[in-house]
Amino acid sequence: MNLAQTLASFVRADNGWTVPVAPCWMQGRTCYGGLSSALAHHAARLTVPDAPPLRSAQVAFVGPLAGELTISTDLLRRGRNTAFVEVKIRSAEGLGFIGTFIFMSKRESKIAFEGVHRPDIAPPPTDDMTRSGPPEFFTSQMEYPDKRLALGMNTPKLANWHRLTERDGLDPMTELLAIGDGLPPSAMGLMDIAGPVSSMNWQVNLLTDAPETENGWWLLESVTHHAHHGAASQYMTVWNSRLEPVMTAMQSVALFV
Repeated sequence: MNLAQTLASFVRADNGWTVPVAPCWMQGRTCYGGLSSALAHHAARLTVPDAPPLRSAQVAFVGPLAGELTISTDLLRRGRNTAFVEVKIRSAEGLGFIGTFIFMSKRESKIAFEGVHRPDIAPPPTDDMTRSGPPEFFTSQMEYPDKRLALGMNTPKLANWHRLTERDGLDPMTELLAIGDGLPPSAMGLMDIAGPVSSMNWQVNLLTDAPETENGWWLLESVTHHAHHGAASQYMTVWNSRLEPVMTAMQSVALFV
């Protein structure tokens, strides 16, 4: 079940919706965090259909989410230019996701500045140079040119092109949230042997009201700037196919190695 089909499976329930998560979106015990974030954004949009574009989101991956999910929303504030929507997602194991989505209209401003670096990387791959993950893992829903992770490289930085295999009819912001957490945590680039990790939160800031790219390709980069005592902190950036920055993020990752 692709993302569009999953979104179409929303069923109205008390104070929210129910939606099933197919096994192809899982990563171990829980569904992929980009999927839960995309589902939450979709629910927030359904709650406030006339909200301005998404500007920022703060989410916590509280626990595992699998099977049938229940999504509830709460409009925290609606002003002339902004809307704050809280979203909670539960499954049979209890609360698994809580997030606040901030929608904001453009404002006139005297400040115009961009300090996001432009990466030096090969252009997006041709269609015959892509691969996907195994059917029981969320990367089966994505395409990318090379392995997403090589152990023993002793690098705190990961970067790669990613796109959703099926993306027709998706809201651009929902698509970007679904793909934006697609890389492994960059602390894994410091590992010599594979070990379990778990994303604990995700703070994202959108840099455009209307993200767009060619052929679905987004360049994802994740850079660990601190890892100690079983936790890592990483910065993340997403560019479109023209290497225009569209999203920045920060994430805390639990390390079990």
